[in-house]
Amino acid sequence: METPTLLFLLLIAMAAALVQGQGTRVGFYSRTCPQVESIVQKTVNSHFQSNPAIAPGLLRMHFHDCFVQGCDASILINGSSTEKTAGPNRLLIGYEVIDEAKTRLEAACPGVVSCADILALAARDSVVLTKGLTWKVPTGRRDGRVSLASNVNNLPGPRDSVEVQKKKFADKGLNDQDLVTLVGGHTIGTAACQAFRYRLYNFSTTTANGADPSMDATFVTQLQALCPANGDASRRVALDTGSSNTFDASYFTNLKNGRGVLESDQRLWTDASTKTFVQRFLGVRGLLGLNFNLEFGRSMVKMSNIGVKTGTQGEIRKVCSAIN
Repeated sequence: METPTLLFLLLIAMAAALVQGQGTRVGFYSRTCPQVESIVQKTVNSHFQSNPAIAPGLLRMHFHDCFVQGCDASILINGSSTEKTAGPNRLLIGYEVIDEAKTRLEAACPGVVSCADILALAARDSVVLTKGLTWKVPTGRRDGRVSLASNVNNLPGPRDSVEVQKKKFADKGLNDQDLVTLVGGHTIGTAACQAFRYRLYNFSTTTANGADPSMDATFVTQLQALCPANGDASRRVALDTGSSNTFDASYFTNLKNGRGVLESDQRLWTDASTKTFVQRFLGVRGLLGLNFNLEFGRSMVKMSNIGVKTGTQGEIRKVCSAIN
């Protein structure tokens, strides 16, 4: 009977390793740089106090990094045709936070902590600063050496159908629940008028105001006031109306009420295959409930292990904005 028992224990150990990630693990720097999480957290907090928009900025940056060549900090590299110059990344903010954390870490633990890990930790800290729950971040990623704007073609976009969104997530090893959960990160932050204004004017002939029929009519009026047809396309509007600075499930309530700002977001409610997950986050009677904050941490661990470089792959950059 000992052999089956040993096999069972081995399977449990393998499962635990998969949860941790592809070579990443919680406490990777416990001996080589034990203060890493404290240094990153203090740096993020310092910038957040003067500019709360840093929180959603860092969360988006981590997401955009992971969906292109994996979580390897390639989004941080400067250059005329690097990832950060691609359309979807031009409005990202927070690079200076990662640079400062890296400078502090190089002073404390030279050549040890990767920029990819700094970004993963900063994303978690951003959620916590906006009153979300914390989670343990597996570390041990290494930094990539390639960053090309031409590779930024598979990021989920604001006009994507649910089927397109599902495929983009599935291609990264993320399921439908991960999709709804991670898009729920839009509970903090804003979007520029240019990302959704097309929904407000001449979108449909079935509505009196010409707007997207999936939108609440009162909400359309509010958005039209913020984003006039010929107004400033760069003006920022909260993605989670009434709660854009707090990490909570109110975002899903807005979807239920036709108050999703992005078309891709609102479709999570109108498509039956994703609507169920939205309802579970809302605690709809008759469905097994889901705790958004708890599930967000779990899905973030999965996402932050997409295509990671570990061991001898990649490098540990000295400066996050340039390869060594």
